[in-house]
Amino acid sequence: MSTFRISEAAGLLGVSADTVRRWVDSGRLTARRDENGHRVLEGTDLAAFARGQITAIDGTGQSSARNRLSGIVTEVIRDAVMAQVEIAAGPYRVVSLMSRQAADELGLEVGVMAIAVIKSTNVVVEIPDASRPAG
Repeated sequence: MSTFRISEAAGLLGVSADTVRRWVDSGRLTARRDENGHRVLEGTDLAAFARGQITAIDGTGQSSARNRLSGIVTEVIRDAVMAQVEIAAGPYRVVSLMSRQAADELGLEVGVMAIAVIKSTNVVVEIPDASRPAG
């Protein structure tokens, strides 16, 4: 079973390590001490908590799209017909190409909060090398 240190859990949840420590101290998250005395969280507990956080903030109405990343617009490049919009969603960079008219109608400018809604039938899932089981 996977375990995560406080700092790793913070990175996955998009919050500071201090926030995760407060959640553990208040009982919102369960942690135990590993053999080195570090607090670690079980992967299944962290996943359940993360899922609860998603449910809590995903009240956007009805849609078949399930992938939503809230962030801030960091760049908008417009030409006569198209616009390229870049959003920083936590540590992630999302780039969207759309019509200039759509970008103008949405008021997309640097510094505006936006939600990238992603619907795809093809999503590639990778596991970092350090997390792969020895085989």
